[in-house]
Amino acid sequence: MEHPLIVGVDGSEASLRALDWAVDEAVRRSVPLRIVHASSWEWYEGREPSFGINRASVRAQADRVLADAAERAYCRSTSAKVTSQVLDEDPAAALIRESGAASGVVVGSRGRGTLAGLLLGSVSLSVAARAHGPVHVVRGGDRNVRGGFGRVVVGVDEAAQAGPALAFALRAARQRGADLEVVHTWRCPAHQVPDRPRPADAGDPHQRRAEEEVEEALLGVDIGERGAVAVHRRVVESSPRTALLDASAAADLLVVGARRRGGSVGMQLGAVNHAVLHHSQCPVVVVPHQ
Repeated sequence: MEHPLIVGVDGSEASLRALDWAVDEAVRRSVPLRIVHASSWEWYEGREPSFGINRASVRAQADRVLADAAERAYCRSTSAKVTSQVLDEDPAAALIRESGAASGVVVGSRGRGTLAGLLLGSVSLSVAARAHGPVHVVRGGDRNVRGGFGRVVVGVDEAAQAGPALAFALRAARQRGADLEVVHTWRCPAHQVPDRPRPADAGDPHQRRAEEEVEEALLGVDIGERGAVAVHRRVVESSPRTALLDASAAADLLVVGARRRGGSVGMQLGAVNHAVLHHSQCPVVVVPHQ
């Protein structure tokens, strides 16, 4: 049985945008969609617990949020297989737990509480850092979210660890009928010296090694994953943050990998992942290394 794609909703505009994207993604992948609303009253982003709260009214509100979300999903696509559930727990904890039996988790880029002005909501960031599988953060311009560029971008660092993110990106590009752009960057401290003599790009050993790293990563992916996807390599002397954020401007999806910490506390989000989650101009998928 195919694992469902899970989307968290809280009634905010950002979560409803994520819901629309998740419906389209579930149909694209031919997987069920599970809508989750975590109703634990003391855990709303930016809210302080209130001892005078009416729990019955909170539950009724949660049921309304979920019913509206389910109706919205049905109106968007009658072919999507949708289930929904209210969970009485912390939203981040609920989505992280649910991720263990999911093909992925979809969240919006902002919360609905007093912290909603942050670039990325605290629930979305927690889920991206600790989920058991891919986490999709829906952000960016309307054309990016609609998939109007026909382009998926994946960031590749070390070839030995690039496999899961690269395989995910290839599948995503194939499902969308899109091209795949593989981005890899390199830096040489000596090149920071003013007026340095610069060898021709074609003969730069750092550039050649970086290009070899990309080819090694692509060779490590099952040829069946590549299918008919057109793959473009973009190997540049730059910071990963700059290159990926620039590429996101004309992309439908940006895929990045994440290392796991020792033990079982979840994924470690480094500086580059934090940057793309907060500033990408298109939806981002964080894929854990195996």
